Amino acid sequence: MTTIIRVAARGEGVAEDGRHVPFAAPGDTLGPDGAITPGLHHQSPPCRHFPTCGGCQLQHLDDESWSAFLTDRIAGALAAQGLSTEIRAAQLSPPRTRRRATLHYDPAGRLGFAAEKSHQLIDLHECHVLAPELFALVRPLKRLLPVFKPKCRLDLHLILADQGVDVLITGVTPSGLAHADAIADFAQAHRIARIAFDDGLGPETHWEPDAVTITLGGKPVPLPPAAFLQATREGEAALVAAVREAIGSPRITADLFAGLGTFALSLPGRVYAAEGGRDAILSLKAGADRAQRLVFTEHRDLYRRPLTTAELDRFDAVVLDPPRAGAREQIDALAAARVPVIAYVSCNPSSFARDAKIMCEGGYRLDWIVPVGQFRWSTHTELAARFSRQ
Repeated sequence: MTTIIRVAARGEGVAEDGRHVPFAAPGDTLGPDGAITPGLHHQSPPCRHFPTCGGCQLQHLDDESWSAFLTDRIAGALAAQGLSTEIRAAQLSPPRTRRRATLHYDPAGRLGFAAEKSHQLIDLHECHVLAPELFALVRPLKRLLPVFKPKCRLDLHLILADQGVDVLITGVTPSGLAHADAIADFAQAHRIARIAFDDGLGPETHWEPDAVTITLGGKPVPLPPAAFLQATREGEAALVAAVREAIGSPRITADLFAGLGTFALSLPGRVYAAEGGRDAILSLKAGADRAQRLVFTEHRDLYRRPLTTAELDRFDAVVLDPPRAGAREQIDALAAARVPVIAYVSCNPSSFARDAKIMCEGGYRLDWIVPVGQFRWSTHTELAARFSRQ
């Protein structure tokens, strides 16, 4: 008999003898024939689609072992760079709280997530991850989409906005009165905030009775179709709280990769917000102006034109939330700057650890990290970290 001691990066259980065992949890034991005897941390997956559906990889773990997995992912990435720090308790989003998701629909009438490591679609009959408002649209969408006679797979981007669900369908273009009537009937029957279509030339709105917004920092912000948004309200709140704790009460802060303003609109004092996405930065500017917040926005590609060290030294604090690739170009300038404190939000422990090493070599101290599990039962790991100038 051998025991499972941890969970590897892709979700397999790792035994004492080094074997990787799919769908095993810490504390499980393996018999000579490889059979798994569940331990204290092995729970019965709640969804009938697990493990075929690619939406979840870790439904067999309880919250304690999922939290340990998130912490281990971060600690392992740091150790690979020769770093360590305090890693606080993981902040986990509950089931059925995902307010942003991309589903797929094929001409055979299947609608759902793709199967794990496959392009085959899982026809969703239940989902323990999506917010109820999103899952409630699965059957109605399956009735609507055949009207357009799609010849290829469609992508459906769903966001729970202030006014209801925002729907963007890519891969088809409605035309004619029959399509317009079907869209209006669907939108009215299910209180849709907006429905737009994109055939490759950009989103075209076909239903939006009221301007669609998302509330960030207590302020309504115009929401572009399929915009990036933290996956759950709970995850957003955990990240904002960690960022605010990290920077304290600065007079002026730079928010880099600011997006729609998740952090910029929640920070004290004056804020400079830089973002490469044109629609996002225009929405942030509109939301800040409407709320009369002291937020100066700049449409700026921080990969091609990162802030210089001289520009960074004007700020009392910096917040950055880059894409998965990290912020190597911006980090080089930050490591040489004299900014007293930096809050770094990341969705990739590996690129974060690479950037953290550069920061520490430049004279910063990595004070602490908060793991955040927004993608329920997923291997996806997010975090917020604090750096201070030594």
